[in-house]
Amino acid sequence: MGSLDFGVANELALVEARIRESIVTEEPLLHDIARYVIESGGKRIRPMVTLLAFRALGGTEVRKAVDLAAAFELIHSATLIHDDINDGGDMRRGRLAAYKKFGLQNALVTGDFLFVKAFGIGGRFDDDIVEITANVCAALAEGEIRQKRHAHDTGVTRSEYLDIIQRKTALPMSAGARVAGLLANARLEHIDAVGDYGINLGMAFQIVDDVLDVVGDASRLGKPPGTDVREGNVTLVTIHALNDGSAIDVRALERLVRKHRKQDVDVRRVLSLLRDSGAVEKARLDAQAYGQLAKKALDPIADSDAKASMIRLVDYVLSRDM
Repeated sequence: MGSLDFGVANELALVEARIRESIVTEEPLLHDIARYVIESGGKRIRPMVTLLAFRALGGTEVRKAVDLAAAFELIHSATLIHDDINDGGDMRRGRLAAYKKFGLQNALVTGDFLFVKAFGIGGRFDDDIVEITANVCAALAEGEIRQKRHAHDTGVTRSEYLDIIQRKTALPMSAGARVAGLLANARLEHIDAVGDYGINLGMAFQIVDDVLDVVGDASRLGKPPGTDVREGNVTLVTIHALNDGSAIDVRALERLVRKHRKQDVDVRRVLSLLRDSGAVEKARLDAQAYGQLAKKALDPIADSDAKASMIRLVDYVLSRDM
């Protein structure tokens, strides 16, 4: 993790160990697929949020925070398997998607396995923590269904898009922070504060992801630019271009977005239109606005190294690969 540990490198190592311990099984193929997915990388920002919120709110039983961070990361890994299947994505973080490497049925079962393992860890906690975790899983499913409903949809609104990414990305990050506050026996005001931080950080994170899909470098993304375009996911960049892209041929963009079987030339054309439209810059401003809201949410919490790291984490999310 190196420079990305933000002062919680030791705890993150414990999270990794807990995850690896949890996926041990007597079925070698199941273990191989689970390990393949877990080892696919990622910045582990979600467990960082949980661990930092726990510290910032005065938590002391680190092992419990580690367990919950591991549970949420297992849920996240399970959703990545299922999302790739649902979207038809070939690559994930520079490697073949699990279903492409191991087969559709094996990958589906492994996603279910990771969900079960997550609840095996998280289900030991108080009812309010279990309820938050269950609600997050429901929100993830709702977000995925809504995203597929609006695939190739040039009429999707900004509000509809924000609702989707709130369910798929922001609510899980917020939940990880809120359960940390509950574990730390923090005041409700402070639990709400880190929850709001997580929501806004998650929104910023996803919008930056959308921007990187248009202007990012394939070697850093771990997948070709234009993956969202190819899969029909209408992101905030596309919405801005469709609504405000006076400098481009909006009708051409609409026609290409609606096209279900896009060729490479179509994807390149869409990316060119998006880059020329000014939409990337507008989406970056949107991400920065959510980043400022995330920082502001922490105002009620006393200053500490952990709080400072949470603020720096916002800056990292906003600046990554941009």
